[in-house]
Amino acid sequence: MKRRQRAYAYVTHEDRLLVFEHCDFPDAGIQVPAGTVDEGESPDEAVLREVEEETGLSGFNGVELLGSCEHDMRKFGVDELQEAFFYHMVCPGDPQDRWIHQETGGGKTAPIAFEFYWVQMPHKIPQFAALEGRFLDDLYRLLSIESGDA
Repeated sequence: MKRRQRAYAYVTHEDRLLVFEHCDFPDAGIQVPAGTVDEGESPDEAVLREVEEETGLSGFNGVELLGSCEHDMRKFGVDELQEAFFYHMVCPGDPQDRWIHQETGGGKTAPIAFEFYWVQMPHKIPQFAALEGRFLDDLYRLLSIESGDA
């Protein structure tokens, strides 16, 4: 089975979490910014690069590792074991409520349109694709947000 490292980002602004949908592939589900850790790159470096490439935003305050896990992706139709790193980062300034950004993989791929928007934490968090929600409780603890799941 193939092994791969991926970095996931919980980007927050006040009490909101950044999520996105693929404009041309709605069946991909609701996701958070994430991507593969390139050879020679640390997960810390990868998460920042991926967020900037996918969202078009920059100038993030604090990139903090929430945790990591291994996940067998065969139940999603992919023959790989994924080592997933989940991070929190704060979006600076006053970002738009909703926008579309063309992600190009740093110029390595054809543009893919993503529609980004903010959701209120914790009660407006959508059902995520794959394992994007794996460390949300850790994020809530970090931000002192009551999840309401007690």
